[in-house]
Amino acid sequence: MTPRRDFLLLVLSSPSGAGKTTLTRKLLEQCPELCFSVSHTTRAPRANEVDGRDYHFVDRARFRRLVDQGAFLEWAEVHGNLYGTSIAEIERAQGTPGCAGLIFDIDYQGARQIRAQIEDVVGVFVLPPSMQELERRLRGRASETEEALQKRFTAAQLEIEHYALFDYLVVNDDVERAFDELRSITLAERARRRRRSALAESLLRTGRLS
Repeated sequence: MTPRRDFLLLVLSSPSGAGKTTLTRKLLEQCPELCFSVSHTTRAPRANEVDGRDYHFVDRARFRRLVDQGAFLEWAEVHGNLYGTSIAEIERAQGTPGCAGLIFDIDYQGARQIRAQIEDVVGVFVLPPSMQELERRLRGRASETEEALQKRFTAAQLEIEHYALFDYLVVNDDVERAFDELRSITLAERARRRRRSALAESLLRTGRLS
């Protein structure tokens, strides 16, 4: 899979509770030129989630068939459920008028797999300001058992250990400040020479007085 040179692939990862989903939504709202990569998952949809918008919800048998068919750019098991990004998501986004980049909301395992296949990927890892604050946010959800919460907290420490896979670290101590950093990263990456060199060369080829 070789995306267009001017097309931004932005991977966002974080431990549960760090605020990645909130930041992703704000980025999509304020940067309409970016599209969202809709992952496949075997977990059940939450109350406010819509199939095809938030995730493609499938059973494990269907997910395994897609794996066998080579449909996924990356996939992994997270918290007992399977998650994967299909190759078709990049193709869909590149064919969408006005779409200049694609946001992946995935964990470090998926980020590593994508980077192994596509060189020009920008990785951002969202960190909580402290482990105490992360625990407070997880408990504030009040939607999980104590056992499930402990598993997520332990998994968070493992995920943070893989921060070096990413190009940028955004600390979400204040959501507006964290968003400003994330948006600045996005704007700067879109303006990189390698993404706009084709435009510069085309200007040189056509730069004649009429």
